[in-house]
Amino acid sequence: MSGLEVASVYVAANILILVWLAFRVVSHRFRGRISLGDGGSEDLAVAIRVHGNASEYIPAMLVGLLALAFLDVPTWIIHALGATFTVGRLMHPVGMTTGPIQLRQVGVLLTWLCMVILSLVLLYFVFTQA
Repeated sequence: MSGLEVASVYVAANILILVWLAFRVVSHRFRGRISLGDGGSEDLAVAIRVHGNASEYIPAMLVGLLALAFLDVPTWIIHALGATFTVGRLMHPVGMTTGPIQLRQVGVLLTWLCMVILSLVLLYFVFTQA
């Protein structure tokens, strides 16, 4: 697989995560007949926040993965960062809703760690390949 193909796997997976989380918000809205805001529903407020959190982090990481692919960074690096980030993005909503809080904490840690490492790898490849 090329770097672009590898990155595309994680782009697809994380878009599916965003759609899943958006569906959870819509489901809560439908059940509660709430069109705007959270209508005082704590479950809806949590679903909105979980989706919002994913929407804040996922796009930047996906752009970064694509940038790695365009710079011809070894595919194992794209896989390592993409897979770890995706696992973290799955752990986070589970820890915020039904699972233990530790899943949320580890999910955030994996998210941030991957984003920092990706940034450093991008800078390394940009400045050493010139």
